[in-house]
Formats: sequence, structure tokens, C-alpha cells
Amino acid sequence: MKKEKTVKLKWVALASLLNNTGAAFIWPLTTMYVNKYLGQTLTTAGIVMLLVSVAMMFGNYIGGWLFDHWSSYRTALLGVICSTIPIILLIFIHGWPWYALLMIINSFGDGINMTIVNSYGTAVADHPARFVFNYVYMAFNVGVVLGTLLVGVLLPISVVLVFSVAAVFYVSLTLMVLFTFNIEVRSTGQRQTKASLKVKGRPKFITLVVLILVNVMTIHISYSLWESVMAVHMTNMGIPFYAYSLLWTLNGIIIIIGQPLVNKLSPYMRLSTQIVMGILIFANSFFFLIFAKNLPEFVVDFVILTVGETLSFAGLPAWITQLTGTENAGHYQGLYNIVISVGRAIGPLYGGYVIEHGNYQELFLSVFGLMLVTLLFVGVKLFHIHHQQAR
Repeated sequence: MKKEKTVKLKWVALASLLNNTGAAFIWPLTTMYVNKYLGQTLTTAGIVMLLVSVAMMFGNYIGGWLFDHWSSYRTALLGVICSTIPIILLIFIHGWPWYALLMIINSFGDGINMTIVNSYGTAVADHPARFVFNYVYMAFNVGVVLGTLLVGVLLPISVVLVFSVAAVFYVSLTLMVLFTFNIEVRSTGQRQTKASLKVKGRPKFITLVVLILVNVMTIHISYSLWESVMAVHMTNMGIPFYAYSLLWTLNGIIIIIGQPLVNKLSPYMRLSTQIVMGILIFANSFFFLIFAKNLPEFVVDFVILTVGETLSFAGLPAWITQLTGTENAGHYQGLYNIVISVGRAIGPLYGGYVIEHGNYQELFLSVFGLMLVTLLFVGVKLFHIHHQQAR
């Protein structure tokens, strides 16, 4: 009997690394580039970020739907082509409004890529989901370290150089997907694990998944502030852009060091407990941000944020897989990435509105409250489920 080909974890992780290294050249730069280099207002920059996030949301949805209903391999190729070609064009065309248009197309492709990486991750047969997503998330953060470190060095030399190096990573991603993702993994979704059989037919888990997704959205509304208005906030306080860029490098380094330690928690701590604890730490970093006035205080706050991120972010796709099973992996991983994109779309506009009508302290307090309230709903539902199971 012919042995069935299965997707390898190393290729899924490498795809995450290459995609996020290329993307990390671009996303910390966008708000500042539109505002300071292209001479557009912060409101215009916020609208660009909104459109970029909406495009990613459509990519998440379409990627998940095509993965489940069409072809996993062809969907992966569609994603890398849509994300790579605009970055190559940015080398030659990066004025206004072409920069915004090409970034929107690139973001659509990246949205497909994100869902495809997670969906292929659910199909890795030789490792448990918790290990797979921790490994993929660590690769993601290696990409963040490389991209944010290099953009801080390359931007003062030339923005063309930034786009050129980013294009190298995207072209490498395209070639890797072309030669290593040529495996149709939809059929693996039909193989139900014991966990998925246990979950099937119990709608209370779907309610919990919905509450988790709402909480994830508020998390990324908050996180997107660091990717957008915080660059302007810090530079307005006299902190140079390269220092802001290095914060993301520090973020990635801590996650790379911390993720293997988090993996060791699995025999001793329930995944849901670990995630809730991580989100609580992450949320509190925004409360402490109210009092940050200089670079050392921002560094300490970002370390707290990163500890919470390390404990929670990598486990969220695995937790959703535990609750929903693998038979509709594209659908649920697509939904997970959609709510991330929705949060990233809302965040910059919400941040700009609150700052315009109030101040940064009110903004940080409001997002802290949003995360705390939605996490409380998750915690109450989780307690109710555990209480019922114990009876």
C-alpha cells in the first residue's frame, strides 16, 4: 500500500519564519512611512492601516474556505503569489498612493498565508497540536526578531533597500511553498481524534470558542496600538525610531528563549489555565503603560507584555483545535485569524479617535478594561464547563 504523504513540521515552521521576517520589515514602518515620508496625516495613515487589516481579514476567510473546499496546495500558492508580487513592485513604486495599494494586496496574501500555516499545522501527524503551534509561534518570532532588527538598520540607509531585502524573504517563501507544500492535506481533516469526537455535539464548547475569539479581538485591538500609534507616541517623546524597532527585537528574543520553557509546562498546567494567566499578564501591561514616561519604563512594560504573549498567544490556535476538532481546521483557524485582523483593523482608528478626543492614558485604560471584561466572560464559561465535568 502506498504510504500517504504528510506535511512536515519543519516546513510549516519555516514558512512562518520566512513570511513573518518579510512582513516584519513592513508593518512597524507603515504608519510612520505614510505620515513622515509620504506626508499624509495620521488619520490617513490610520485609514491605510484599516484597509490593510480588512484585506488581511478577507485573506484569512478566503484562505480558510479554499483550504477546506478547494485545494490546500493551490491556496498556499495563491497566498504567496499575492503577498510576494506587491513587495517586489514596492522596490520600484513606493510613492503615494501606490504604497498603500500594494500594501493592501500584500496584506490580502499574508492573510491567506497565516491561515494556511495554521491549517497545515493542524495536519502535522507526528506531534501534538500544543507542541506544533508553540514551535510555529517560535519560528514566527524568530522572523519578528530578524525583520525588526534589520529594518531599524536598513531604513536610515534607504527605504528601497528595506523593500529589496523584504522581497528576498517573500521570494524564498514562494519557492519553499512551491516545492514543499505540494501535499493535499484536506483529507486529514476527516480523521477525527478522540478529543474531536468528545467535543462533537456539545455546543457549550462552541460558545466558549466564540467568547475566546471575542477576547482575542480585544487583545489585538490593544496590540495594534504598539504597531501603530505607539511609534508616533514614542518619537514625539524624543525616543528615536530605532529604539522603538529594537523593542520588537527584544520581544522576539524573549519569546524565542521563553517558548521552550513554556513547552515544559504542559505536564503540569492545563492549557486553558496557562492561556488565561498569560492574557491577564498581557492586559496588565496596558494598565502599567499609563505611567510609562521614558524608554526604560517602556522597555519594562514591553517585557511584561511579552511574558503574557509568550504564555498565551502560541497556545490559542491549539486550544481552539482541542475544542473544535480537526474536521473543519480551515474554518476555525480562518475565524481565529479573522478576529485578529478585525482587532488590528479597529485598533489604529480607535487609538487615533481616543487620542484626538482625550489622551493616551485614557486609551490605555480603555483597552485594559476591554480585555479584562472579555477575559472574565471566558473565565466564567470555562469554570462552568469544568464544574459540570467534575459532577
